[in-house]
Amino acid sequence: MWADNETARDFLNFTGVSDTVAEIIVQANGRPISIGVSGAWGVGKSSMIKLIRTSLEHRDKGHPSKFVFVEFNAWLYQGYDDARAALMEVIATALADEANARKTALDKTKELLKRVDWFRTAKLAGTAAALFMGVPPIALAGEVLDIGKKLIAGEITGDELAKLESNVTQATAAAAGLLRPKVDSSPPKEIHAIRKCFEDALKEMRVTLVVLIDDLDRCLPPTTIATLEAIRLFLFLENTAFVIAADDAMIKHAVRKHFDGVDDKLVTNYFDKLIQVPIRVPPLGTQEVRAYMMLLFVENSTLAPEEKESIRARVCAQLAQTWRGRRVDRAFMETLHQNLPPELVARFDSADRLAPLMTTASQIAGNPRLIKRFLNALSIRMAIAKVHGVGIDEAALAKMLLFERCGEPAAYDALAKAVTEDEQGKPHFLTEWEEKAHTGQELELDAPWDSPFIREWLTVPPRLGDLDLRGILYVSREHGPLITPEDRLSSEAADVLVALLQNPDMAATLRDRMTRLSRPEMTVIMDRVLERARREQSWGTPPILDASIAVAAADPPQGKRVAAFLRERPSAQITPSLIPKIADEPWAGELLDAWKNSDVTAQVKRAITLRKKDGHVSV
Repeated sequence: MWADNETARDFLNFTGVSDTVAEIIVQANGRPISIGVSGAWGVGKSSMIKLIRTSLEHRDKGHPSKFVFVEFNAWLYQGYDDARAALMEVIATALADEANARKTALDKTKELLKRVDWFRTAKLAGTAAALFMGVPPIALAGEVLDIGKKLIAGEITGDELAKLESNVTQATAAAAGLLRPKVDSSPPKEIHAIRKCFEDALKEMRVTLVVLIDDLDRCLPPTTIATLEAIRLFLFLENTAFVIAADDAMIKHAVRKHFDGVDDKLVTNYFDKLIQVPIRVPPLGTQEVRAYMMLLFVENSTLAPEEKESIRARVCAQLAQTWRGRRVDRAFMETLHQNLPPELVARFDSADRLAPLMTTASQIAGNPRLIKRFLNALSIRMAIAKVHGVGIDEAALAKMLLFERCGEPAAYDALAKAVTEDEQGKPHFLTEWEEKAHTGQELELDAPWDSPFIREWLTVPPRLGDLDLRGILYVSREHGPLITPEDRLSSEAADVLVALLQNPDMAATLRDRMTRLSRPEMTVIMDRVLERARREQSWGTPPILDASIAVAAADPPQGKRVAAFLRERPSAQITPSLIPKIADEPWAGELLDAWKNSDVTAQVKRAITLRKKDGHVSV
């Protein structure tokens, strides 16, 4: 298994780009600069950020660093803190810590922290009660507003703040505890003072602040805009460099959403004013995808750490020469180490065959994160096979997994049906197609098989037409049901089950068909629906819930199974939005009573109480 997070080790030959960005910051020589690292989800922006920092740190090796780094992930603060204030506090705290370490600019950084606290105070005074209590009592709301006005006017006293703290709930008091009385101040003065204090501190410390902002494109538009506005507060000040990793299309969407009605030109202008140097993460070609997969296999091998690092460095050096015709393939990898483990060489062979499809298939398109997830899924299924004693060829499983992820769902279902209906579990119809594909003969395919992906997929070894694939389908049940003769499902019931799992949000339209099925068949269908439902980690209103409700409506005894299933879910997974969805169901009454006396959140209990007051809960 491979962790799905960023890394400071270069597996994709991104070092050339990261070194270039680092050089741009160095050459700025203290002049303010903002750099945008753009690219779609999963292409390696976060890793690029790490590599940029590593490159800058290596330039100062053995000398006092000329850079102070601040890493800020706005997504982590979303819903918990104001992104604008959070970024200011993170920067001010980092500078204060650095000043303490260097024993310089101590007064300036302490003053900066105090002024950032003032900024937070101005924000909290107007919103603390609402933020921590919902809608506050009218009298308290008026008191908060009065104090907020005095605060902004610079007329507030410590006694008045103490009064505020004693009259709000503990959560609000905790927020109000951040407030510090400050006189003779106003927002414009404070913002100007923050900028000057910040710039003076950097000048006295003789460092450049490098702010690395990541995951901005994961945020909702308000958080995105708030972070951009906070960046603007510090932007273009001496000795600052901002590196912002985000999908520029998502950022422009947030700007368009915030400034409702503006045209695309103004959206682009807003973005261009913030980003001086736009850089895109390079897309991966077949060579890079093949090298990436092989290095991931190396990383999980039994080789010593120093051997892994040597191979990684030489692979990246080879990738830098691919424009000259150099290749990273199995043959090249075998030249990098004298005694590669046999299982590692076998995986190199799989990477060699799969890389072209992993690059061209639209569902993966050479995306490093999706490639890693594909390999993790492959690893998990091999582990499941081992636990259950199912003998599976890993290359065949990889080929089937690729088809499952990238092929037409209807084609995958037809393949699964052919396997389960054959006594030996072999999809014989593939034999002729694979032979023609391997020999380059013309191949005429009808829908849903007629696609460039399937034509290329047929050429990938091993050939599946003469293989027993029942074991592979067994460990692949998360995608679709393995319907065997033992399930005793009629063709109508099998069709209903497939429809429920593929389009659970359309389950209500299948109710009439389900009422005509036998009780044993409905039991099997509910088995498979609940098996799929166990993959959900948050119970608001996921589509699979619609399927569960529809099955229970068609066969009422199944309702007790749905209630029992939901009751088994961890309390932290239950959210208030689930309550209105199930409250009117005949099986929900006892479940809601049980939740009300359990450790579900107060918000869930409140939702249950409201539904009962309205008389909507079935009993």
